[in-house]
Amino acid sequence: QVQLVESGGGSVQAGGSLRLSCAASGCTTSSICMGWFRQAPGKEREAVAAFESDGTTRYGDSVKGRFTISGDNTNKKLWLQMNSLKPEDTAMHYCAARYSDYDCLRRLPDYNTYRGRGTQVTVS
Repeated sequence: QVQLVESGGGSVQAGGSLRLSCAASGCTTSSICMGWFRQAPGKEREAVAAFESDGTTRYGDSVKGRFTISGDNTNKKLWLQMNSLKPEDTAMHYCAARYSDYDCLRRLPDYNTYRGRGTQVTVS
């Protein structure tokens, strides 16, 4: 069972930055795609960014050019640098993982994806 623990959320003013971190454990293979999705109250889950097993990065359209995902596949750690934050970025952000790179970004918000408890990001 993959376990994911996020940290680094908080409250910032528009235009500010935050850095989220995630640590994974219990992975049975190094071929794992990790990433972030988010959910705001009353809205559907939204894929934010993915870090595939070969280091390929992918981003949702709403965060391209503002967010940067990075990872350490050996130690199963993941980071999300969020710059130029906007009020519409306010949401619970979840670290997620899948045992497949196939269509990973789009599938990160699926209910059969491993996910952490989430960390709140609030932009005012």
